[in-house]
Order: sequence, then C-alpha cells, then structure tokens
Amino acid sequence: MAEQQSARNGFDDAPRIVERSVPGASGLDGLASPLLQRIYAGRGVQHAAELDYRLAGLPDFSALKGIDAAVDELEAAIVSKRPIWIVGDFDADGATSTTLALEVLAAFGAHVDFFMPQRATHGYGLSPSVVEAIGPAGADGGLIVTVDNGIASLSGVEAASAAGWRVVVTDHHLPGKRLPAAAAIVNPNQPGCDFACKYLAGVGVVFYVMAALRSRMAERGVTALPRLGDLLDLVAVGTVADVVPLDHVNRTLVSQGLRRIRAGRGRPGIVALAEIAGRDPARLDTDDIGFAIGPRINAAGRLEDMRLGVACLRAGTADAARRAAETLSSINHQRRRVQQRMQGQAEAALEHLAALDQDMPALVVHESDWHEGIVGLIASRLRERIHRPVVAFAPGEHGELKGSARSIPGLHIRDALAAVDADAPGLITRFGGHAQAAGLSLKPGRLDDFAQRLRAAVAARLTPAMTRREYVTDGELDGPEHSLETAIALRQAGPWGAGFDAPLFHGVYHVLGQRVVGSGHLKLTVQSSRGGGPIEAMIFNRDVPLDAAQLHRLVFRLQVNEFRGRQSANLIVEYCCVDTPGLVRRAEAGVQ
Repeated sequence: MAEQQSARNGFDDAPRIVERSVPGASGLDGLASPLLQRIYAGRGVQHAAELDYRLAGLPDFSALKGIDAAVDELEAAIVSKRPIWIVGDFDADGATSTTLALEVLAAFGAHVDFFMPQRATHGYGLSPSVVEAIGPAGADGGLIVTVDNGIASLSGVEAASAAGWRVVVTDHHLPGKRLPAAAAIVNPNQPGCDFACKYLAGVGVVFYVMAALRSRMAERGVTALPRLGDLLDLVAVGTVADVVPLDHVNRTLVSQGLRRIRAGRGRPGIVALAEIAGRDPARLDTDDIGFAIGPRINAAGRLEDMRLGVACLRAGTADAARRAAETLSSINHQRRRVQQRMQGQAEAALEHLAALDQDMPALVVHESDWHEGIVGLIASRLRERIHRPVVAFAPGEHGELKGSARSIPGLHIRDALAAVDADAPGLITRFGGHAQAAGLSLKPGRLDDFAQRLRAAVAARLTPAMTRREYVTDGELDGPEHSLETAIALRQAGPWGAGFDAPLFHGVYHVLGQRVVGSGHLKLTVQSSRGGGPIEAMIFNRDVPLDAAQLHRLVFRLQVNEFRGRQSANLIVEYCCVDTPGLVRRAEAGVQ
C-alpha cells in the first residue's frame, strides 16, 4: 500500500499517479460545487440529467431480448399452478436475485420454491446434479428459472428438459459460443439484445423480468400487484456486492435502493446485517454494502449454504433477522480465519518466485488444503499485490481443481481462458465469467499444463501500459476543501462504485505526527502544501513510519470519520511516497 510496496519483488514498476482529464461539460454549470463539476465531468458526465436517478428514467423492459417468452413461461406456470423452482447462485447477487424472484412469484400465488447449489456438491449454476437433486417435473411438468446463472449451463438445461422441466434462464454473465436450449433466455449480453444497459447484475435482470411479469398480470386484470419499489433494497445490495459497473441504469437502481434503506424502509435482514457490522442504516452507502453487508452474505456461500443468506434476506421480523445476521457474521469471521491462513501460504509462494527472480505475465497458485470458496478472495489479494492476472485453485470433487481468476484493467481474463480452451480442448472442463473475474475447473493432473498455456495466452495480450499500476485521481484539493463539509458532499454525490469510481485525490503533504494503531495501521496528522489546517490520515496495513523530514505525495479519499457521535474529515491513503518530480502526469484527452 505504501512506498515499500511500490517496487516489490520485481513484479511491478513504481506506480504512476495519473490526473484525470476534465472535458468541458456546460451541462453541469448548474451545480453549485465546482469540485463536483470537475469530478462528474472526469467520469464522462456531460449533463445534469445523467445525475437524475428517478425510476422514470430507467429504460423499458421491452428492449430485453427474450423477455416476452420468459413472461409467457412464468404466466403459464402461475395460471396452471405448475411448480416453479428458482435456481440461484452462491453469492450475494444470487441470494438477492433468488429472494426477489421468490417474493414476486409468491405474491402472484405461484407454487414456488428455490434451490441454492453448494460449491462442493453441485458446482456452479444449473448443473445436472442440481436437476437430479430437484427431481423430475412430474406428469404436469413445471418450470425452472435460473437467476444470476444459466447462460453456460448447456448440460444442466439438457438434463432439466429430459426430466420434464421447461427452463427460463435469467443471467448477466458473458455467453459462450453456444447458448443453452432453454425455453427463454433473458441476458442483456446475449447476441442480438439491444437493451441499453449491458452491466445489469443478476438481481437487476430478475428485477426487470418481474417488472415485465407484473405488467402482464396487470393486463390480465390482477389487482393485488406487488410493489416493485419495495424490492429495490435487494437490487442495491446485489448490484453493489457483485461489483458490476455503475452506469446510469445501475446508479439509478442503487440510489433508489439506498434511499429506501436510509428512510427506514429496508427489509429487516439488510438492516440487521448493517447494524451487526456497526453501520448506520440511516447513512448506508455503497462502501457499507461492499465491505460489510455483501461479505457477510457471501460468507454463507463460501463456507456453508447460501440458503442461510436467503433466510436472512427473507426474515419477516427484526428478531428473526438479527438471529440470521448473527449466523452470517459468525460464518464471516470463520471465513476471515481461513482466508488469512491461505493468504499466508500464497504470499510465501510469491516470495519464493521473487527469490527466483521470476516475473511472470500471470500467476497460478494452488495448495492441496485450500478451500474452493475462498480462492476468489486469494486471487483478488494477490492480483492487488503484484498487478498481474492471478488464478487460484483448490481441490474439488473427483480430483478436479476448482479455480477463480482475477485480472487487471485492460486484460480480459475470460478471453484468455477461451484462448487456452481453444488451444487445448478439454483441458478446462468448465469456465465462465466476466472481463475481470472468472471461474473454471480443470481435469486432475493438468495444473502445470494449464499454467503454461495461460501464461502464454496472457503474454500475447499484455501490453507494457497494462503492467504498470496507475492511480487515476481527480487532481488536488485546495486547502479549504479538506473539510467535513466537502467530505459529506462527496459521500452524498454518489452512488459511487465500479465504473463510477469514488473521488480519489493526490497532493503533497507535511507529516506533523504519526503513530501505529490497531493491528499495524499508521495514523498520521498531515497538512497540505496548498494550505488549510491539520487533518488526520490513515494508512492501513502499514506499520513503518514515514520520514517526517520529507514532503510526501499522498493518493487518498476524503471521507467522513464517525467516532463516538462526532464527525470529522480524514484522508484514507491508498498510496504514498516521497514527493519527486515527474510522479504525476495528466491523462490524455478521452483516456481515463
């Protein structure tokens, strides 16, 4: 995080600080704050209308390819009282998607139940083993609806059809060359879909499907219609936890969901998860979801059973929600302990490679006692440390290896896996995901072969610009802007998240005081070279003091610190180094 990590192990050159270019945006002249004008313009916002997050501004569901066919299937199953099974995914997006679908379908009187696959037993998505666990459809048939999965479930859909089920796939993951033979597919990323937002999370796709179903049922004369606005807290949690880009559509969904929670209209499970993590629901923001609520839900799918996450989200009373949230929080503590052990082993392997002076285009790691539910977190941490694509593997069933891949900006990891698959058919038994994250399975004994081929595929795509870590900032703050008022305004100007990054600044600072606090964090008192008074700053996971005789360049977020009922502004430092000429460059026009 700090300067001792800037030239680590030969894996990475010193990071570069890049100041965003700020194009003219006359459509933002009405904003009172020049700082916010600069920040929004730097993210490509040209008009104030792009900051209007009313639901009326959302695109209509009719543009989603396959949505009419999906609603036909749902309507027919509801009217004929045929069973409907929701098959979810074992993460927060899957849990919120499942809960949303269950609540809407139940409101329409559907005979609906759900199935959450377990990683070790069923694998990902609608697999043949999931179909076997659900059982045959029966003489009258029935409907399986996938949420946040299914686009890669070719064999699972075939197995479901053979067992008498019709299948509706709702998903947002990138499709492969073949699509499953489902009765309907709703996925904004499928070929031929003209829907304006390609970045919906799984829960966003399900929200749109249920909106279309509600419209259809209204046309049939149904008067007891569920209020979809009541479900936006689920959409906000699933969208943020899945780290999908926050384009205007997703910002609208998240903003509306957060508004409900802050107003005291969030469901008991989400409120309980926030409170047990020490977060105030009345001030909840995307960071609280990403770092407190989402991990607690995800922990159930990583180590236990995601039915626990769904149970928390569906809890009808505060007491039931609190008990469920406590269970999830306990599992999350266990997840942290397992992750710490695995991460220590992974970093030891990394130090060994550094000692051998091996700077590889991609890193593949594996240990025989790792947990497959945690390898994604390990891949993420190592990717952050070495700034290279990382795939971490754990043992799976029948000798298979289950892997999770994380990539760096500009390197499309799913395309790299597809290249490996094309070069060595059958080496990867299954894979799927996004540009920056993917999952895969390997046949027994093929790890070395895969690692060699992946490194070659990544090397063919890696450019020098990708390999250098960059901190893209919104420039410097003037002295008076280091204030609580500015920090509050920045927090309220969101929602911030992937693709619409929270404001990041840089500047030169005098170190007035410092001490190590907690379990190895450096707390500073600093003062900007541009004026203003002293302000506190925190560098997490660093216990080496800075040279107070030197001026330091900090890259930081200005945040609101709340302690014992008192609010203050402070700097959360992401990178620091002794200030030298040439550290900062201005982004080229149009390059962010």
